[in-house]
Amino acid sequence: MKYIFTTLLVSFIGLVGFGQKQLPTEISIQQAKDSLAITTADAVEEQNELFSKIDTVIVDGKHQRIIQDSSLYALKDYSEAVKVDQLLLEEFLHSGLYDTIYKDISNLNYEYIDYVDLPTDTLKARLAKLDQKTPFNVAYNESLESVIKMFLKNKREFLTRVMARSKFYFPLFEQMMDRYDIPLEIKYLAVIESALNPKAKSRVGATGLWQFMFTTGKAYGLDVSSYVDQRSDPVKSTEAAAKYLARLYKIFGDWDLALAAYNSGPGNVNKAIRRSGGYTNYWNLRSYLPRETAGYVPAFLATMYIMEYAEEHGFEDFASTEAGYYFETDTVQVKQLISFDQISEMLEVEMDVVQFFNPSYKLDIIPFVDDQAYTLRLPVTDIGRFVANEDTIYSRVAQELNKREKALPQLVESSNQIHYRVKNGDYLGKIAEKYGVRVSEIKRWNGLRNNNLSIGQRLKIYSKQPIASTTKKSSRSSAEKEYIVRSGDSLWSISKKFPGVSVKNLQEWNNISGSKLTPGTKLVLCKC
Repeated sequence: MKYIFTTLLVSFIGLVGFGQKQLPTEISIQQAKDSLAITTADAVEEQNELFSKIDTVIVDGKHQRIIQDSSLYALKDYSEAVKVDQLLLEEFLHSGLYDTIYKDISNLNYEYIDYVDLPTDTLKARLAKLDQKTPFNVAYNESLESVIKMFLKNKREFLTRVMARSKFYFPLFEQMMDRYDIPLEIKYLAVIESALNPKAKSRVGATGLWQFMFTTGKAYGLDVSSYVDQRSDPVKSTEAAAKYLARLYKIFGDWDLALAAYNSGPGNVNKAIRRSGGYTNYWNLRSYLPRETAGYVPAFLATMYIMEYAEEHGFEDFASTEAGYYFETDTVQVKQLISFDQISEMLEVEMDVVQFFNPSYKLDIIPFVDDQAYTLRLPVTDIGRFVANEDTIYSRVAQELNKREKALPQLVESSNQIHYRVKNGDYLGKIAEKYGVRVSEIKRWNGLRNNNLSIGQRLKIYSKQPIASTTKKSSRSSAEKEYIVRSGDSLWSISKKFPGVSVKNLQEWNNISGSKLTPGTKLVLCKC
């Protein structure tokens, strides 16, 4: 019950006015409590404790805002929200997890693994308990023990990072599985399929969290076009996966076989049944299945076990779910074409955030097409600001598009056409910032369908300021070129203090591979 009021408090604090400027008038704390309409006993008790730390509540136009003293900023839900925020954005930028899990599943050898922290008797007892509450066959065998211990011993970093992503994706998966009467444990399948990366793409073209092939995705209503790939849409692809899995279970009457069929196709599972002499238990069919599928179900069951017993194995962050509610999102249907960089600039939302919540748009552009509903998804507070300022936002977007359409032919003929050769460490945002253009423009000028660049690749760029101003860099004082880490700092919070500096910049300029910072460390703030 505790998290319910925490979420409401965050939402209440987020209602900051940006409309008419009027002198604020005070209202009482009791009025603020009444406006939240909290009625349950547990929530009321927590409400009283939290409001005891609030100085006053004011009204600014129609929007209420809570003024806090410094002690309120130390609340657990706030610090956890920032921590998860950082983890989610970092995980979005790390694409290597999918390749890691795919390679591991394809090359499982089931050798004995010495892992003293998990005795065999303890594992047997836990698997037996897990088997009682799930329709999957989680009975102990030596092969499954080998996979579980290999994951715990060699893949701890992978599991930690996946668990960070799961805070956002698992609540969504569970709602959809419940709607279609699918076992909730199916959510762990997406870890094996894509490492919870909506942009994951296999060597044969399977795409998204649930790794749909083009034809299968189309068959289950997932739109794929030049602008959009709904196989990467978390909501739509999860619904399609639920429908497909329900169909496979109806065919085989067994969830282990349904999973095997999801990976290799119903035909391959049927062949394995025939070759085995008619067996229908997955473990009896395993040697007759393709190599990848043979490791698929053991990897799924191992992931299920570790996720279910995460706290027992030291994954405390995963056991705490309160912070996940910070990422309550909402959608709004767009009324005209709009790019991610325009959304980022006008709402003052990090580009990484827009990309994270809208992975199905291939060119970082949300198109507008008659009879099609294309939506923008963002945290609820950002969507609220978008809706409240819709007319202004669309007006500015239209003005920008008109200017660009007129300016582009002149730029093509001018001497400001630049041929840029991609260097090691380059990415589209970095190049766009250097030449004062947008990422979406570089993509359009060069026919790029994604953000991937190759070293040595040549790009056409049209800019009225082809070279990033060197005087701006040289005018910086030595103090502005570095930052000393303080207690409570994170890469995310530091990047917010310096416009134009991203988390990725800080990691590259300071040779940081993770997110941990030590107070007193000096960070370089520019590649000067």
